[in-house]
Amino acid sequence: MIPAALILGLLVAQQAPSPAPEPIADNSFLVEEAYNQEAHVVQHINVFTRQARSGDWVYSFTQEWPINRRPRHQLSYTLTASSGDPRSGLGDTWLNWRYQVKNSTSVAVAPRLSAILPTGSSTAGRGEGGLGLDVSVPVSIATSAGFVFHSNAGATIIPRAKDETGQTASTASIHVGQSVVWLARPRFNVLAEAVYFRTQAILESPSREWIDVAIVSPGIRWAYNMKSGLQIVPGLALPIELTRKDPSRWTVLGYLSLEHPFGARR
Repeated sequence: MIPAALILGLLVAQQAPSPAPEPIADNSFLVEEAYNQEAHVVQHINVFTRQARSGDWVYSFTQEWPINRRPRHQLSYTLTASSGDPRSGLGDTWLNWRYQVKNSTSVAVAPRLSAILPTGSSTAGRGEGGLGLDVSVPVSIATSAGFVFHSNAGATIIPRAKDETGQTASTASIHVGQSVVWLARPRFNVLAEAVYFRTQAILESPSREWIDVAIVSPGIRWAYNMKSGLQIVPGLALPIELTRKDPSRWTVLGYLSLEHPFGARR
């Protein structure tokens, strides 16, 4: 005879709902999130943009690694490439360190410090021409209403930047960004982003000019979760530069994130 407790347990198990899939917790396309990688999980981030009229393009690849068992520290690097005059090629390289100050269910804070290596040609417009330093503070806030907010604020300093003619001067820039992510479905999100840059350009050394750039970008992303633990997150967006009035302000953005476990997870 089958015990009554076993029959009751089977009935409860059949009626219990299956656990809901975890929502996407990923970067916005133009704005950085404040969640460090989990232990033994690496992420590969690809971003490609192309201007609608001119055809100019920019590509970046970022790889993020946790560096301890309870990862407050994260190391990453970013490689860039872009079209240029007279030719396309490698841009500057970023080496990034991020520290997880706070990571609760609703609020995350993770300041980042980056060294900028002048691997791109400044004469072709693909690099700053000198070593630089960037600091940024990403803050992420998740709400119970199904919205996540990512906020960024930071600054960049290039002590000996070079322009396309070889003139040298110290330049600085500030940047702020805000994104709103609607978790329409656990594996489908709608994004709205806005970023603002105020950067210095060299006129006649040591003279410099401030240039303002503001961009808004609607977008979508979705996720595929594989049994192996691999998560694939493609995305599409249409960044629009508000500070330009010609048709080339329209840009198409493609995003692809690959995140998977490595090593022995405990």
